Amino acid sequence: MNNAEISEKLTEILELRYAPVAVKIIKKGEKIPDGFDEPDSNIRHCQSIMRAKNGESFVIPADKHACVVGASSLGLVPTPPKVKTGDFHANIGMFECADAAANMVSQRSELEEGSTIATVVGPLKDFEIEPDVVILVDVPETLYWLVPAATFFEGGRQAFSTAAFQATCVDSTIIPLLTGKMNMSLGCFGCRRATDIKNDEMVAGIPYKNLEKMIEALEKIHEGPMQKARLK
Repeated sequence: MNNAEISEKLTEILELRYAPVAVKIIKKGEKIPDGFDEPDSNIRHCQSIMRAKNGESFVIPADKHACVVGASSLGLVPTPPKVKTGDFHANIGMFECADAAANMVSQRSELEEGSTIATVVGPLKDFEIEPDVVILVDVPETLYWLVPAATFFEGGRQAFSTAAFQATCVDSTIIPLLTGKMNMSLGCFGCRRATDIKNDEMVAGIPYKNLEKMIEALEKIHEGPMQKARLK
């Protein structure tokens, strides 16, 4: 399947609210693909995801990333000292003290500093290159069906890693990229403050290489269990 077909199948089977979003991390030394424009002004990674689900596409070099917390986890810029010490997040009021916030930052998954030069984000259906990760934004019932799809052939359980911050950059982009496994997030303070994500929506990141197998499972599940559970 090509990207347009994968996007169409995901949208039809899951009855998605928005277009599946493709994310490609451009590593140092790699060429930035043609056909993508930089945003008019600086933009956060979470904002690019939410705008892409509505049809926009971007190439976002390091100097166009508005959020240094997200950009540093993506390997684009150094992690600011106040983020490392926890002062930045503690000042927001989400932790009792800076040490607690620093503990969160120290445990986040991240790409090596200086290893990347840009992110490319847009609707999967429009991507002519192979993305690293595909991100879905929707309600829990919709994204739930990714769990039986992920366990359909081999069984087992799904374990998701998340935190109070970095739902799209760490939870939905970096963790699936590094682990090769789907990850889900309830959203975070940053994306809920800075984007149009709805109160009833959450986020899932899926390694691109896993999608065709998951669609095969979803097609089987769709005709039986999914229809029965959704018949209300």
